[in-house]
Amino acid sequence: MTRTTGIYVLSTTSGEAVQAFVPNPLPPSDPPLAPESFIESNRAAELALARLAGVSGLVPSVDWLLYGAIRKEALLTSQIEGTQATLTDLFDEEAGFAVSNTEDVEEVTNYLRAFRLVQDNLRDPKGLPISVRLLREAHRLLLDGTRGTGKQPGELRRSQNWIGGTRPGNAVFVPPPADRVADLLSDMERFIHDASPTLPPLVRIALIHAQFETIHPFLDGNGRIGRLLIAALLEHWHLLPEPLMYLSAYLKQYQSEYYRRLSSIRTDGDWEGWIFFFLEGVANAASEAERGIVAIASLVAADRRRLLESPKPGPVAYRLFEMLPMMPRFNIERARQLLDTSFPTASAAVNQLVDLGIVKEMTGQKKNRSYSYQGYVDQLTL
Repeated sequence: MTRTTGIYVLSTTSGEAVQAFVPNPLPPSDPPLAPESFIESNRAAELALARLAGVSGLVPSVDWLLYGAIRKEALLTSQIEGTQATLTDLFDEEAGFAVSNTEDVEEVTNYLRAFRLVQDNLRDPKGLPISVRLLREAHRLLLDGTRGTGKQPGELRRSQNWIGGTRPGNAVFVPPPADRVADLLSDMERFIHDASPTLPPLVRIALIHAQFETIHPFLDGNGRIGRLLIAALLEHWHLLPEPLMYLSAYLKQYQSEYYRRLSSIRTDGDWEGWIFFFLEGVANAASEAERGIVAIASLVAADRRRLLESPKPGPVAYRLFEMLPMMPRFNIERARQLLDTSFPTASAAVNQLVDLGIVKEMTGQKKNRSYSYQGYVDQLTL
């Protein structure tokens, strides 16, 4: 099958004339996609998402699951772009502990802020819909105060960019010229809000993500905003009620294939190969997230049973335990504040959990001690 997915136009940047790729509007045509060819892969992915949504009822609070899932996605999507921060770094930063790679952690934290902004708007009847404007607002938060500050946060690029290579002339890919970006995004936005779609939602999400990455509308942060758009559309089209899946784990594991599949759309018109890869990724990531929820639910239930069977802990220790999945690293002062109790009472509760082997002291010091719900942290970092 041969399909032309765009045209090349002459663009000049950094003193070099290059051929920039301008994608055709969605959906693919000439030939159009055949929805029947994706039926089995799409069904498997949708079923995996439905199982994931169902299994979240295993824990008393879905917020526990969201705390870990959203942070894993934030971390992994940033790692695809080269960020070196770890999940423990993120937990330590939230606990107020010193972290060495503060800039990397700040980039991950900014992704969390951008994600919350998008989610809050989509859940607010008066909020912005999925739109270029909303993505620009998310981009502004994503690059706020980080290494991307000089890369026009919140603004569509006004100059030609390129991907790979040391200069435009030897780039792996040259996206559309800047003067085409706004119109291309408007076409994409119309496709998102098409009232009579002919393709399944997951297939549309695959198309939209690839189109966004091809347009590459910002000077920096395109990959992260493009993957954030996936999570937003999953919720917007009721495929997953909460962002429990971290698709970036799959995309990071198969990063070279991820980029190759996107590239093949532009060079060979192979939308089908990308869509199959994407659907397989959704099914894989949803199943992994489901297994993770079962493991976390089992861990928390076993630790709670150990706590309840012990005669020593009092009500404050029980309250502290229930906070641990959303406070996996902490010190006694932070526990005291959240428990709204005295320092000695908070200290006694922490020590009771340490004695039971639920919480682990991390410093080995007499003073300025820090603690970790280490079994939970280990589970999340698998």
